[in-house]
Amino acid sequence: MKITLATFLTMDGVMQGPGGPEEDTSGGFEHGGWQFPYADEEMGSHITRWFGEADAFLLGRRTYDIFAGYWPAVTDPDNPIAGPLNALPKYVVSTTLRSADWHNTTIVRSLDDIAALRAQPGRELQIHGSGVLAQALLDRGLIDELRLYTFPVVLGSGKRLFEPGRVPTALRLVDSVRGESGCVLNVYRPAGKPGYGSF
Repeated sequence: MKITLATFLTMDGVMQGPGGPEEDTSGGFEHGGWQFPYADEEMGSHITRWFGEADAFLLGRRTYDIFAGYWPAVTDPDNPIAGPLNALPKYVVSTTLRSADWHNTTIVRSLDDIAALRAQPGRELQIHGSGVLAQALLDRGLIDELRLYTFPVVLGSGKRLFEPGRVPTALRLVDSVRGESGCVLNVYRPAGKPGYGSF
């Protein structure tokens, strides 16, 4: 399976709490729900299509807790997000979690376990959000495609996907779509180490 990452970002790279004011207030974050004014049908159509391409989901502990607190209550099997999330295998990465009650969830403990999942046959092992996990996988070279939705807002604080200290990596743009609300979806694939030079 290829590992894909889909996440929402502000112009200054913040990925924390896009969905609502109480989604993630850690670190005193006060800007939760910043994505809401910019959601549009075009963005929703891409998200729906990609959920249809998943064979399994890989989630960090915080994102797992948020998802598990909401999506199991959405019981319509035809819901394009709830249907796959509730039915397909889910892997939550945690060194402290002892049990996971959401149907079809397995706890994984290490990046080596994730590499073994990636080596299995299938379509996509999808990550949604899960910033800490995504950073670790990016540094290890385990993410095959990044789907970054960038919204026309600057927050000035919050957790960022590309925090200082990331392993230098070149990316190749393979698709780009602009939504009517001003959201831009860019799809990237890793392209090895960055090149350097001078002018």
